[in-house]
Amino acid sequence: MPFRDYPPEARTLLGAQLVFNLGFYAVVPFLAGAMQTEYGLGAAAIGLVLGARTFSQQGMFLLGGMLADRWGTRRSILTGCLVRILGYATLAAAADFPLFLLGAVLTGAGGALFSPALQAQLSHADRLAAGKEPAGGKPGRRSVFVWLAITGEIGAVLGPVLGSALWGWGFDAALAAGIAVFAAVTVLLWYRLPAPNASAPKEPRLRKTRTAPVPDHPALGCLRNRRFVVFCLLASTDLLAYNQLYFAIPIELNRRGLEPAWLGALFLLASALTLLLQLPVSAAGRRLGTGACLSAGFATLAAAFTVAAVSSVHSGTSGGSILPVMGTVAVLVLGHMLLAPTILSLVPEFVPNTRAGTGRGAYYGLVATCGGIAVLAGNAIMGRLVELTGRHLWWPGAPWVPLILLALLAAAALPWVLPRNSPSPLPAPAGHAG
Repeated sequence: MPFRDYPPEARTLLGAQLVFNLGFYAVVPFLAGAMQTEYGLGAAAIGLVLGARTFSQQGMFLLGGMLADRWGTRRSILTGCLVRILGYATLAAAADFPLFLLGAVLTGAGGALFSPALQAQLSHADRLAAGKEPAGGKPGRRSVFVWLAITGEIGAVLGPVLGSALWGWGFDAALAAGIAVFAAVTVLLWYRLPAPNASAPKEPRLRKTRTAPVPDHPALGCLRNRRFVVFCLLASTDLLAYNQLYFAIPIELNRRGLEPAWLGALFLLASALTLLLQLPVSAAGRRLGTGACLSAGFATLAAAFTVAAVSSVHSGTSGGSILPVMGTVAVLVLGHMLLAPTILSLVPEFVPNTRAGTGRGAYYGLVATCGGIAVLAGNAIMGRLVELTGRHLWWPGAPWVPLILLALLAAAALPWVLPRNSPSPLPAPAGHAG
């Protein structure tokens, strides 16, 4: 479905995602350097602050989604913007470690309130778009979550550029710009999002199917939905895989004796591929159908890690080639483009058919929280394998093997976990938010 054909509310939310990522990436990538150079904090303190920020966002997504279900998505989105403003203001005022830690936690908590609510609200546009398709038309249509991936990536690309431009005036200038960006988003959404008492849009009627009974506590219904929990655990492999751009790929550059400056070029490659290929890749996924798209996406991730494993070398090797690493990143991003929007598009299919939108925030929150847990556990295991491989001179590709196996498991199992009342084929998909 073309971008212009989505309702104004959906276009507003997509624009908000772009600006939200712009404000996030103008500040957070420079946080570690600012804490070290401008405020003299040590490595342990910096690591704790960054870890607390990540955990307060990923770890609190489920709570943020539950609050979105209780408060309504509009209130949760606006509150998320305000909490992030408060977090940036706290960082600007910080002169010691406790305030830095508080500011980092508030920054993460703002994202945990904002993102699940935004995804839940966008899912209504996805269902409405499905209901508007003409009978006998093309199978499937472009998911709104494809546009979420693209707009989010634009913000992620432009944010560091803005932050770098402001760095000459100091970290406080970047924080002030971030505060201004989030304030503008808050005002825009205040006027453009429908009020809570506005009538909820009616979603297209799907064919009648047997659904699970509505739980006594809808906020926790996602945890009682065993099929959905398994879906989240398998789907979390995608976030774990994509996170290797930040964890395993830098390690691989070091093992090959390549300059750290190559990392910036690899991030640029990932962003360029997303912006150029997301639409055609999602169109190919649409033609495949939902189950085949998921299998193809995870098989592609496995292929990316196989390239990394086969070409891997022991630490200390000099003169290693960048080409295998570039190939790994390119194939990894291709798989992520197939998977991320598809996964988000499927979440409403697991929500019991009570009233429209019930529990969606919690369901989207659980997807993100499982991804955060997978990243935390997976990176710890992979880091340990890297250490053991170097110490005992195992095959240098050994640390990549668990990721290959996880991706193949998800490729084989995930299509069987999909709800039986899921329309086929569903939209294809991608994305990530700050």
